[in-house]
Formats: sequence, C-alpha cells, structure tokens
Amino acid sequence: MSFSVITNNAANTALEYLTATQGQLAQTQNAINSGLKVADARDNGAIFAIAQNQRAAVAGYTSVINSINNGTSSIDVALSAGQSISDLLIQLKTAALSASDSSLDTASRQALNANFTALRDQITTIVKNAVFNGFNLVDGSTTQITALASADGTRRITTQAENLSLSGQIVTLKSTATISTQAKASALVATIQTSLTNVNSALAKLSSGAAKFSIQATFAQKLSDTLTQGIGNLVDANMAQESASLQSLQVRQQLGIQALSIANQSPQTILSLFR
Repeated sequence: MSFSVITNNAANTALEYLTATQGQLAQTQNAINSGLKVADARDNGAIFAIAQNQRAAVAGYTSVINSINNGTSSIDVALSAGQSISDLLIQLKTAALSASDSSLDTASRQALNANFTALRDQITTIVKNAVFNGFNLVDGSTTQITALASADGTRRITTQAENLSLSGQIVTLKSTATISTQAKASALVATIQTSLTNVNSALAKLSSGAAKFSIQATFAQKLSDTLTQGIGNLVDANMAQESASLQSLQVRQQLGIQALSIANQSPQTILSLFR
C-alpha cells in the first residue's frame, strides 16, 4: 500500500459506494412518497410503456360504461312510457266495454266518452315526453339506440326502438277514436286489445335490450377493474418491502459516511513520517 496526498483510493471507493447508496435511497423514498415503484419512464421505460397502454384502455372503458349507461337510461325511460301506455290501454278497454252496453243513457255515454278521449290523448303526451338525452325510443323519431362496446370504439351494441304512437303499427288505436256510440265502442274493444298485446310485446323487446346493455356494462366494468389491478401489479410499490429497504439503506448510508470519513483521515498519517 502506497502513501499519497494526491490520490486517496480508499476515499474514492468509499465515495462510490456512498453515492450508489444515496441513489438507491432516493429511489426508495420516491416510491414511498408516490406509492409507485415505476412512477415515470426513467424508473423503468418498458414497464411504464405497458402501464400507459393499459391506462389508455381503462380510460376507454370508462367512456364505454358512460355510453352504455346513457343508452340504458334511454331504454328505461322508454320502458316506463310503455308500461304507462299499457295501463292506459287497459283503462281504455274497460271504458270501451262499458260504452258497448246498449242500455246506457246519453249522459252516461258522454261521460264515458270524455274519459276515453282524455285517456287516449294521454298516450300521445306520454310518447312525446319519453325523452332522455335527446333520444326518444317510442315516438318513431329513431329506429335504434347504439352504445360503445369496446375501448377502441370498433364494436357497439344496439337496441331497436318501438314506436308506440297512436295510429301506428303497435298502437293501432286511432288518434281520433271515440266511444260516442254503442257501435263505435263495440268495434274498438278488439282494436284496443290488439294494441295492448302489441305494446306488451314491444315492452318485452325493450326489456331484452335493457338486459343486453346491463350485461355489457357489467362486463366492461369488470374488465376495467381487472386492467386496473394489472396496472397496480406492474407499477405499485410494495410498502412493506420499501419500508425494509429504507431502513437498510439508511444504515448503509450512515456506514458509508463513516467509511468516507475514515478514508479521508488516512493522509493525516503521512504527517507523522515528517516529524
């Protein structure tokens, strides 16, 4: 071993180890502060790139779920309208049956007809007001509602609309129908029953569409949760492990400082040679 006041190999070696320890300690502290072992591309470029791609997929599924929820709400509004129309048709049929009684006096028939026309017009009101987010699935303004089904937007799910307007193919009851006479009332009983059967069938179709949207929303949410867990497995810091690493590195840091201090004192021994 040579004695030199210019080059101190021991100090250089101690400084290298201390610098490495300081770097590891800073990395561990960053992991504890952020909760991430891979917080940015500098920590691990490959893992960070994979995590970013998965984050993009999760963000895409957030849009998918929102789209499906909007579609589901539109279908729910349509179902509520259809159920109300079905109830009204039952009341209309009851009124028509009552008015088909030839023994009714004029005042009773007029009262039944007034009630009938009010119920009939209520169907139109319900159809016009069954709107959610600009979509009306029961007035014939649209043929279907579509929602996203994949994070890249290439796949979609649809549900067909059902036109429940008066004088249509489902509600065959005319918008001008009345039970002002016994003959009209008798003729309308069968028409109203047909309309009621058609509306109930349309409700079954809308219900199937709602179930399809619900299943897709559940799947999209589960897939988003799975991707989020996968991202966590890639980038989340293990706090128990980081805690143990922190304590170990702090001890190594203190020892490194002491080692560097001892190494820096070595040149002082050269002075004893010149006393």
